[in-house]
Amino acid sequence: MTAMVGTATMAASAPATSKLLTSIDPDKDGTADMNEVRAAAGALFDRLDRDHDGTLDAKELRGRVSAKDLKAADPDNDGTLTKDEYLALVEGRFKAADPDNDGTLDSKELKSVAKLLK
Repeated sequence: MTAMVGTATMAASAPATSKLLTSIDPDKDGTADMNEVRAAAGALFDRLDRDHDGTLDAKELRGRVSAKDLKAADPDNDGTLTKDEYLALVEGRFKAADPDNDGTLDSKELKSVAKLLK
């Protein structure tokens, strides 16, 4: 999973991350759990899949994932991510961003996952 966290992990600004957290936190507890993050990532996948083929290629990902991370997250090496592969990438980043292992991300921890959710 460490390979998936690599180069595409870019910090988002504090206000942008706070706004993102608010948008993916339906229970308004100030944190995002795995279910909330997966729901946001799944909805984003559906929006990005403009050709509706069930996969995202580098063009559809629009810089959210580096070429290295795309390759690491693409076990079948077809150059695209299925929804399951994309969600596995998100889950790996979530786990890496949760150093206290409490199963939630606050706005500070969410920064490393933010690029995959907006």
